[in-house]
This record gives sequence, C-alpha cells and structure tokens, in this order.
Amino acid sequence: MQVMFESRDPEASRLRGLAERRVRFVMRRLTWLVPRAHVRMHDINGPRGGVDKRVQIELRTESGGSVVVTSVARDWRSALDTALARAARAIVRAWRRARSHPRAPRAAWPTAA
Repeated sequence: MQVMFESRDPEASRLRGLAERRVRFVMRRLTWLVPRAHVRMHDINGPRGGVDKRVQIELRTESGGSVVVTSVARDWRSALDTALARAARAIVRAWRRARSHPRAPRAAWPTAA
C-alpha cells in the first residue's frame, strides 16, 4: 500500500512515521481493495489550542472510486485513530454495497423439443 503524507504543521510532520504505520495496520486486510492512501494533517487555528487538529484520509480504491473521511480532535493521535476507524468502516460498507446488488436473472436454457 502506498501511503502519502501531507502536513505544514511541524508537530504533525513529526508524526509522519506513526501515521504511515497506523494506516498500514488498520488497512492491512483491505490492501487488495485500497492500494493508495493520502493522509493530510492540519492544525485549524494554529498554536492557540483547543479541538482543532484535523486529519483527512483519502483512500483510492482499485475500481477508481475514493473514500474521503475527516476527523477533528484535541490531539493528533485521537484524530488519526478516529479517521482511520471511519475510513475502514466506509470502505467495508462500500464493498458490501457493491457486492449486494442483485444480479440480472439468467436466461432460461433452451429445452430440446
């Protein structure tokens, strides 16, 4: 799985390795379905503090679609873990939805007369 990381915040940039490991760990059973992930970490209002750490995860699927999930929390780890949990649920839900479509009825076999 290819994981791309993007952040302008120096504190978030130090978490690059952790973010990549967490994405690979959470998506380990879905790597056949999700070959690429893009993680963006932004501090919404700068060093003032508060609930302002935003993590956005974009997962691109083999079929060409993508799932984008965002989480906002007080610290980076909580925002990352929440976003990853939501992303994994969304991917599984989309995969199940795609599989559950009823198939077209088969044509009847011609009978010998």
